[in-house]
Amino acid sequence: MKQSGFRPGRLLLHVFLIGIACVWLIPTLGVLITSFRTSFDVAHTGWWTVFKDPLNQHFTLDSYRTVIEKRSMDRAFINSFLITVPATLIPLTIASFAAMAFAWMRFPFRLALFGFIVALVSVPLQATVIPILTAYNRLNLTGTIPGVWLVHTGYGLPLIIYFLHSFFKDLPRELFDSAAIDGASSTQILRRIVLPLSVPALASIGIFQFLWVWNDLFVALIYLGGAPKVTPLTVSLSNLVGSRGEGWELLTAAAFVSSSVPLVVFLTLQRYFVRGMLAGSIKA
Repeated sequence: MKQSGFRPGRLLLHVFLIGIACVWLIPTLGVLITSFRTSFDVAHTGWWTVFKDPLNQHFTLDSYRTVIEKRSMDRAFINSFLITVPATLIPLTIASFAAMAFAWMRFPFRLALFGFIVALVSVPLQATVIPILTAYNRLNLTGTIPGVWLVHTGYGLPLIIYFLHSFFKDLPRELFDSAAIDGASSTQILRRIVLPLSVPALASIGIFQFLWVWNDLFVALIYLGGAPKVTPLTVSLSNLVGSRGEGWELLTAAAFVSSSVPLVVFLTLQRYFVRGMLAGSIKA
């Protein structure tokens, strides 16, 4: 019979984890409190001062109203969706075919080509800006949303291919052999066998790609510029704070508006995310 008793080590572990979680939540708490404070309070006192006399603090929703109604955030919100959703689905689709080929097909220079693709993960993003911009200017893709789709696809493919390849190669080979005997083509095997079994992996890397594209500022600023018709949320947020640093309460409110979508996506797919992260770590 298993005896239960006090475990000091387990208690210390829980205390340590709770402490780490609280430390990580402090900046988020500060941003949240600042978003409800007046511009005068933000400029003259720190957010932590609200705990000294919480009953006499002046909280307001003016920052949220300003961000939503007067800062053209609706257009930026739509632009972020128009950029993020295709820039997530396109590399996932291409990477699925590539990972399937590298994991289960045999062709010349397969390992060398796969090693080259994996090595691209370490290439600094900034090092590619000048050549890509030069090509984009010739092709008139600068300042267009499809152009940003292609950029994010190129930047995301190496890591996505590597991640999916690690998952695909651990699938039972008997499934592929049986499907091939039944006359299934490589595309049918991918669509009917590999992808249904790989939903956790696809969801995990899809969350990473979605969050990276949604929160991206550098690529959007370089390849889109500041035109309002194509400006995403990140660029709009960077323009909220004036040249002298005023308007921090607007920035904090806008940050919470922007983070609502990634939060919903993560909470919706979190069960697949955990399963995808653990995939391959334990084999039967």
